[in-house]
Formats: sequence, C-alpha cells, structure tokens
Amino acid sequence: MLTSQPTTSTPVWPDGASLREWEARARAVLDRGAWDFLAGGAGEEWTLDANLSAFRTLGLVPRVLRDVSAPDPRCELLGSHSSLPIAVAPMAYQRLFHPGGEVAVAAAAARAGVPYVVSMLSSSSFSDIAATGATTWLQLYWLRDRSRMQELLDQGEAVGVRGLVLTVDVPAIGVRLRDLANGFALASHVFAVNSDFGDRGRQPSTRESVIATSSASFLDASVTWRDIEWIRSRTRLPIVLKGIMDPTDAATAADLGVDALVISNHGGRQLDRAAPPLLVLPEIVDGVAGRCEILLDSGVRSGTDVLVALASGATAVLVGRPLLWGLSVAGQEGCSRVLDILKTELTSGMRIAGCPDLAAVAELRTVSFRPEVRA
Repeated sequence: MLTSQPTTSTPVWPDGASLREWEARARAVLDRGAWDFLAGGAGEEWTLDANLSAFRTLGLVPRVLRDVSAPDPRCELLGSHSSLPIAVAPMAYQRLFHPGGEVAVAAAAARAGVPYVVSMLSSSSFSDIAATGATTWLQLYWLRDRSRMQELLDQGEAVGVRGLVLTVDVPAIGVRLRDLANGFALASHVFAVNSDFGDRGRQPSTRESVIATSSASFLDASVTWRDIEWIRSRTRLPIVLKGIMDPTDAATAADLGVDALVISNHGGRQLDRAAPPLLVLPEIVDGVAGRCEILLDSGVRSGTDVLVALASGATAVLVGRPLLWGLSVAGQEGCSRVLDILKTELTSGMRIAGCPDLAAVAELRTVSFRPEVRA
C-alpha cells in the first residue's frame, strides 16, 4: 500500500520555459503513489498516449502580412471575461500534491485572469477557494443521493460560482492499473472536505484504489438526458456538460439548451481506447453549429496545443495535469509560472501564425501529417 504526502522541500523551479521540465521536476518531488495517481490513465494507457499524439498529427497553416504587433488572447467564457482561452480543469484532492492545494491553484488562476473549475472532490473548502477572487465554476458528478447533489450546488452558489460543470462520462471510475498496483490511498489530511464521500482516512485492501472504492458508493450509473432537465430546474447557472465525445450526444445537449460542452475523455483516465477529443472535435463543432460554447481537454500541454484546438473549432481549452506539476514543485508560484508559459507560447504562436485575435485563430487551416518520432 502506498500513501502519499505532499512535498516539503524548498521550492525550486526549472530555469527553462518548457512545461516538460516542470513535469520532470514534479515526478522527482512526488512519491510514487501521488505521481502515478497524477500521471496515470485507464487500462494500458493507450488513450493517455493517444491524447498527446493527436496534437502532433495536426499542423497549422500560418497567415502572413497582418498586423500582429499586439496579439489579443482575451475571450468570454460562460458570460465572464477571461484573459486567455483557458480554464483550469477540475481535479480532485489537490492538497495531495502540495499543502496549498486548491487554494494555491485558484489564486494562480485569479492572477492569470482565467476561470478555475472547483472539483466536487476538492480537498479545500469552496469558501476558501472563492476567497482567492478567481472566477469559479463548480464541477459535480452525478450522485445517487440527489439531496446531497443539491446541497453541493447550494454551497457553490452561496460562494458565487458562475457556472455548473456536470461530468457525464463517469458512471463508474475507470480501471486505473497503476493505482491498483500501488494499493493507492490518500494521506490522512487529504479528503473531500465539502461533503462526506467516505474517503477520509480510508485504507485500501490489497490491489485496491481508495478512489475507485469510495466513488462506487455514490456515483449514479442510471443517469439519462432527463436528468439534465432536473438540474436545469434547480439552478440558473450556465450548465456545462463535461465528457461529451459523440456528435449525436453533442447535438442532443445543444437541443436541450446546454450552455457549453467539454469534449473530453477524462484525460485518458476512464475508457482506454477512447478516441482523442481533438480528433472528434471538428464533427462536433459542425453538428452543434454555434448553439453552445465548445471547450476541449485531454492532452493540452503547450500554448501551441491551445492554438491547434482553437483552429480545430474549440472556444477554449481546459488544462489539468500541467497545473499540478507546477503546484507540486512550487505551490502557487509554480502554478503561476505554468500559466505564464502557456500565455507566452500562445501569444507568440498567434503572432507568428498571423493571428491578431482569437477570431483569426479560428480561421486558421489545419492539415494532417505524420511527423517523425523524435528521440
């Protein structure tokens, strides 16, 4: 059994500007259980790898002779201003990686001017996260106990969340072999503080993941499209469905008046062999035809990845693991550095691709190609 403690070493971050360096440094400071929980995916991790590979199979076709002296990456997301077409993805138990946890990541998001999606399984209180001043959206899983779901929604609304993100691709937790092999358990101080989900102090049996076992007690696998109508009757917040992959599902969501979709395979952590979101994105964009915002996550690792996603039809992206790399290494400052790198790469890419604003990025052509594998 492996339990995980946050790093207590003096924060030292890489001199270089590459997120790959942050990934390597995070792996060095985290213990095996925490690193595998962060880095791992479902099954044999084919989808985890495919998410990254997909971005390397699309090339951008730059434009020239345009005024790109001051590229503008600002946009509106769910009716709120964002300085970048980026939001911080919902990620559980962030105090597993650093004592600052969700509060540190949210503070970095506030500094960068981008939305922060608060996980239902946050290890910091909703009120402490809101106190950072970040624009927040609340993520919920579908719970068997609808009264508890309502309580969490009420808590979020009380602290001023501006959107509701409903995760729709988790009727059960995917089989994550690294966590099973490790007998993964949370450190004693890390648990979902905003409601009792049976994860506090729980110890696994042999080849068991505490996350999967505790989640099985509350996730509702009987959810259907009718439940969207139920949640709509309970809130006036903009509704986002996270985990949409099929164009027919996307069109159904748009027909029901959902405000935004996140095209996502849960970062490769649910169904192994699920397609990369980037590859299904264009067909979904065509089918939705502008009726709702379309965000994308799973595999975004650079500002140029953001450019590719936007040129393929996304409104914005969610970024997950890189923020936890920064958190693990240097707390809030590490998260801020990661967001700074993404901004620098994005604006530099906009300038070189001939895009003065995001509308121009959306008009860029992409082509498929097979780059040679680098050592």
